[in-house]
Amino acid sequence: MIFVLASFAAMSARAKDDDARRARMIPIAAMSQDVEILYGNPDAAGEPFVMRIRELPGGVIPPHRHPVDEHITVVQGSIFFAVDEKCDRAAMKKLDAGSYAFIPKGSTMCGYTPEAAIVQVHGVGPFHIHWRAGNTWRDGLKTLDSPDAASVFKFKKDDRVNTSRGKGRIRQGYDSGEIVGYEIDGDDGTLFMALESEITAEP
Repeated sequence: MIFVLASFAAMSARAKDDDARRARMIPIAAMSQDVEILYGNPDAAGEPFVMRIRELPGGVIPPHRHPVDEHITVVQGSIFFAVDEKCDRAAMKKLDAGSYAFIPKGSTMCGYTPEAAIVQVHGVGPFHIHWRAGNTWRDGLKTLDSPDAASVFKFKKDDRVNTSRGKGRIRQGYDSGEIVGYEIDGDDGTLFMALESEITAEP
């Protein structure tokens, strides 16, 4: 969810329809990718799916909505979440591991993750993401790989930066239309997120 959903389409395309009815048991484990499809294909209309999403420390879940109902279970860590047009952090509810949330289709949602978390999402596809951009909605995020990245982002890939979590190097950037954030490879070996407003260039 955070900005990690930018990789959602690529990951969901890997789902194999011929494996849909195969029994499986998938323990919770550290995730090396942003999204892991556990069952089904989120892009398939009328078909159930289950996936896990990695939320990075410092991550922000920009205002967005889906055309289908969404069921969220926090399986590791905690997230702060709201189903509200205002997306006021002070009004967000903390969901610890084991917590469940139901978000009706078309609802605007948002949140943030001060520390790392993993959420499990299930529903019935197609699970498209529409990002709020002021008075309009986008079907995709802009990234540092976008052709017009230089006109959108203050920083670029591999820039050395300072944040409240420490120093690091920019890995990727995401612009939802309202929020600009970056994935950062920390000098201490961690991977985290920071908003553009929280980042300064390293001298």
